Amino acid sequence: MKDFFSTSLGCIFGALLLGFGLFQIGAGWAGIEHNWGWGWGLAACVAAVMFRFTLPIVIGCYLFAHDIWGWHWFPSVLFAAPGLMFMIPNLFGQLVAGARERY
Repeated sequence: MKDFFSTSLGCIFGALLLGFGLFQIGAGWAGIEHNWGWGWGLAACVAAVMFRFTLPIVIGCYLFAHDIWGWHWFPSVLFAAPGLMFMIPNLFGQLVAGARERY
């Protein structure tokens, strides 16, 4: 029975994480769409899904929280921070892997 609950908790956490990710993609699109137009928002979503380039979505999440919801800049950065939290270590990992291949 203990394995059932630990597995269920992992599935619930995974579903919540997926839901938050979808919400952030939508918020990123809305923030970019609000400031620069519908086409740029769509281009940012395509870049995030197809090419795994999520920086525009992170910027859009900040713009969404700051401009549309009217939040102060610091909570807006915290709202967009989960994207940066994965992006920055990935950048350093790729730099280290590239340096190891070269030398």
